[in-house]
Amino acid sequence: MKIKEVVEAMEERGLPLAREDETLQEVLEKMLKHPHTRLIYVVAEDGKWKGTISLGILIRYLFPQGFEPAIHARNLIPMITAETAKDIMNQRLICATNEDDVEEVIKRMINAGVKEIAILD
Repeated sequence: MKIKEVVEAMEERGLPLAREDETLQEVLEKMLKHPHTRLIYVVAEDGKWKGTISLGILIRYLFPQGFEPAIHARNLIPMITAETAKDIMNQRLICATNEDDVEEVIKRMINAGVKEIAILD
């Protein structure tokens, strides 16, 4: 089975997109407007994918007081200086295309430890 067959069976959903320069508050607002997803897709001016922000990462940056104080020193400065989507986005591309086999995509997701990925055109 191909990814396009799965996509065709799903209802149309809005894409949770954010620009690199949007504030973390703006990213949170977009996340709240798209309850069907746990990812925000960060895009450049031309609409090309630049990275993703997971709900978990966003929560850790916005509400650090709710987590154990096990912060590694190398992460301290980026955590307290993060202001925009670009500052916290993950640039590691884990994605699929419409022509990919579902089984292969699931294997990639399991190996990467992710529950959601982008389907790129």
